[in-house]
Amino acid sequence: MKILVVDDERLERRLVEKALTRIGHDVVLAENGVLAWQIVQEQQIRFVITDWDMPEMNGAQLIETIREEEKRGYVYTIMVTSKDTEEDVVEGLFSGADDYITKPFNPRELEARIAVGERMLNLEDNLTCTNQKLERLAMVDTLTGLMNRRAIYKFGHAELERARRESGSLSIIFLDIDKFKTINDVYGHLTGDETLKAVAQSIRERSRSYDGIGRWAGDEFLIILPSISVADAEKAAKRIVEGIAATNLALLDGTLLKTRASAGVASLARVTSAAAVLDDIIQQADEALYRAKEAGGNQVETVWL
Repeated sequence: MKILVVDDERLERRLVEKALTRIGHDVVLAENGVLAWQIVQEQQIRFVITDWDMPEMNGAQLIETIREEEKRGYVYTIMVTSKDTEEDVVEGLFSGADDYITKPFNPRELEARIAVGERMLNLEDNLTCTNQKLERLAMVDTLTGLMNRRAIYKFGHAELERARRESGSLSIIFLDIDKFKTINDVYGHLTGDETLKAVAQSIRERSRSYDGIGRWAGDEFLIILPSISVADAEKAAKRIVEGIAATNLALLDGTLLKTRASAGVASLARVTSAAAVLDDIIQQADEALYRAKEAGGNQVETVWL
């Protein structure tokens, strides 16, 4: 682990450095709190051992600054000082220090206290990792593996704002499986689920890596296409619809279930500050989808905004 050692006394810095390098740590040295704070901002420092009494910025002030500005994960801190009264210990801990050790220190004691700090940081890292996994799961449709409604809406909003800042283009495809209720009624919901997964895979295979693809609701899918011309957005929708029509689902009895889908495209060649909000664009794509359904399905309707 990389540990920052802060002390205005060169000999004290070297003593701590020697104790830490002996047990395999990477040590960074600073002779005062101001320099130490610069290092914390510039490097990935998660562990700080600091003296209390230093000019310009003392150890307590350094720790308070770290606590106020901390953004990249928790920084574990140990205060090292000759002060050893109960009042001093309380003051040091209230400044934000996680632990406290008095001079002259026993290297074995310092090693033990560092081990405690490492365990705390590992626990924090594990908790952060778990939370990130839970957050990702909360944004994924479990059946298709695509973004869920919440995630695709968030993606669409971010891409609309980016296009607005850059005066760029944005298109949205609203896609719906034709006669999906009949598939469920005739072949059962398990077959319906397999159909949804097959359609999701077909959309993935015919979309760009940076397009956003999500399951909106039931058999409805939303595809966000950033930085694309109106003509290319329509071509993309037709490519997806044709790909779905070419994908037949093999049933247990050997029957090939033909799947069809319709799509509505809403395209903005140039997003300006006066451009419609995301909900309005989705609504326009949905209305275009409805017209494609009314025209017989298995086709694409486009609206230019």
